[in-house]
Amino acid sequence: MERKLHFNFFQNKECEYFPCHEGIAEEEFSCLFCYCPLYALGRKCGGNCTYTEYGYKDCTNCLVPHKRENYLRIISRYEEIMEIVKENDRRGQEK
Repeated sequence: MERKLHFNFFQNKECEYFPCHEGIAEEEFSCLFCYCPLYALGRKCGGNCTYTEYGYKDCTNCLVPHKRENYLRIISRYEEIMEIVKENDRRGQEK
């Protein structure tokens, strides 16, 4: 029997934007990663992002952070994200 985890899913149905993306059944839509931690990885995030003509990352068509089954996929990338943070902090101290 598959054990259902509860810490990897959260919904905020009172949010005025819920659900903020189309393509997932409402009862399956997770708000846990409302602001996707993978955003900082740019094109290497593994999601379905595009870039606007002004160079801004557009995640409108990406469902990766809103699917329960992607929790471990996202968490497993935290070391990469922390390396970006460390590098940005280092650059900030050099100025």
